Amino acid sequence: MEHLRELRNRILISLLGLLLGIIVGFIYFDPIWKFLEEPYCSLQQAQQLRPGQCTLLVLGVFDSFFVNLKVAALFGLVVSSPIWLYQLWAFVTPGLYRNEKRYSMMFMGLAVPLFAAGAALAYFIMDTGLAILLSFAPEGTLTGLTIDEYLGYALVMLVIFGVSFELPLLMVFLNVIGVLPRATVAKHRRTVIFVMFVFAALATPSTDPFSMVALAIPMVVLFALAEGFMYLREKRAPKGEDFSNLSDDEASPLDLETDTDPPK
Repeated sequence: MEHLRELRNRILISLLGLLLGIIVGFIYFDPIWKFLEEPYCSLQQAQQLRPGQCTLLVLGVFDSFFVNLKVAALFGLVVSSPIWLYQLWAFVTPGLYRNEKRYSMMFMGLAVPLFAAGAALAYFIMDTGLAILLSFAPEGTLTGLTIDEYLGYALVMLVIFGVSFELPLLMVFLNVIGVLPRATVAKHRRTVIFVMFVFAALATPSTDPFSMVALAIPMVVLFALAEGFMYLREKRAPKGEDFSNLSDDEASPLDLETDTDPPK
């Protein structure tokens, strides 16, 4: 019951932090939205309906409200991340050993910058991806995206790129706890790289090859860095006897040396 009460209190603190962030997101919606729509507004297609002005369509009665809610929720989740991440870490920490605490702090310290780097990359390539997709429109047609469609596209791009940059960190974590040895990664390296390109093609909401390559190449680079870290870590780790060449039914060698000194 004590653990459940602690969990309840930490969840309440996290929710209060999230709620505060959402309120701030509602208050500062206009500058946040201005930042989110910039990749689309930089395109010529965004000014076809009103020359010189960026235009997004609102077709539903509740679309404007839900756009405000989604943007405020995303902003609140990002802004309150130090609060709920700390609450999560503080709840798990008492059950960890000292070295596990050190690794958990390192992973949490790297997780946020990696996610931010992936989201930043998605933001800077969104205009190019949209330009490629909208360029397929037949001549003489007008391009008009709804505000909900564009927001969905932007959020999916930001989240997918951010989460994808976390995968190499997950590899390192599995290696540290002894689940994923570096030899296994090296053995399936080509397959993993191929799967990364397939994942990038399926995960990106746009079908243009530019977005796929922009996601796949950084993932491959991070994968190589993660494998290099795993190699250095295992090289520095103390090595015991290698019994990998023995079959499952073969007994390991025994130390037959006996102590000749009489017992005291």
